[in-house]
Amino acid sequence: MTRILVTGASGFIGRALVAELASAGHSVRAAMRQPADVFVRSVEVVAVSDLTRPVEWRALLKGIETVIHLAGIAHAGPGIAEAAYDRVNRLATAELASAAKAIGIRHLVFISSIRAQSGPSSAEILRETDPPHPTDAYGRSKLGAEDALRAADLPFTILRPVLIYGPGVKGNLARLIELARQPWPLPLGLCRNRRSMLARQNLLGAIHLVLEQPAAKGETYVVADPDPLTLAEIVAALRAGAGRRPGLLPVPPAFIALAAKAVGRTEDWQRIGGSQVADPGKLLRAGWQPSVDTRTGLAELMRAAAPH
Repeated sequence: MTRILVTGASGFIGRALVAELASAGHSVRAAMRQPADVFVRSVEVVAVSDLTRPVEWRALLKGIETVIHLAGIAHAGPGIAEAAYDRVNRLATAELASAAKAIGIRHLVFISSIRAQSGPSSAEILRETDPPHPTDAYGRSKLGAEDALRAADLPFTILRPVLIYGPGVKGNLARLIELARQPWPLPLGLCRNRRSMLARQNLLGAIHLVLEQPAAKGETYVVADPDPLTLAEIVAALRAGAGRRPGLLPVPPAFIALAAKAVGRTEDWQRIGGSQVADPGKLLRAGWQPSVDTRTGLAELMRAAAPH
């Protein structure tokens, strides 16, 4: 089995990934800012700084064959300076790639984002062959990290996931789950904008695939559940998980957009009210087999998130 370093090991993706890799028999070194006893004993837990300062990557890479780089500022958000995104997401990745090249790492898997390619919404279906057009500091920092990785001249794979869901999810999706849990009807019945989503378990499957396939080295893959849903369908799937009817009122989305603008939440609305469809065809052709259907996954997520 492989000796693997996972950065960002305590995060939403990292914790589940480390547990799976260890269960599969890999030798895992889990790097996190605040080491905690959250993994099986076979996992080596190490401390790493918050990436706002240079990291001693060579020490962390000693004895490692493969790196899965998850650490960074995970989402676009207000109040975060562009320089912070650049330092944490781009420059830290460039420094890691340089150290990995020098030490002879066999494979570096970088978890980027669809936002390296597009803004929060897109009129076109997103594919790896499209010229990237990030629209904010987060997306630009992710694209810069990808460019730095390619320039480092070492074996790499880049994954660009769309919005990821699973137990413990935060951000806009957590707020949507809370909204769907409320007993009253929601004005989303005419929201036919389609959104690609990604089950965390499906992302883990994609990571396992690229670790196992030599042909994945040097490639960039969009990662999304194969069937995008409309916003109305997303809420209906969540409410189905709670054993409820959709309860959606036929309000024109333009009215919702105006209301969002009036309260300064235009970008938040774009993230859920705009269309963003990503095509995972390249990854599917490489052999990826998603194990979770989006509707089923959202219903299960709602059940898991129910108050006990």
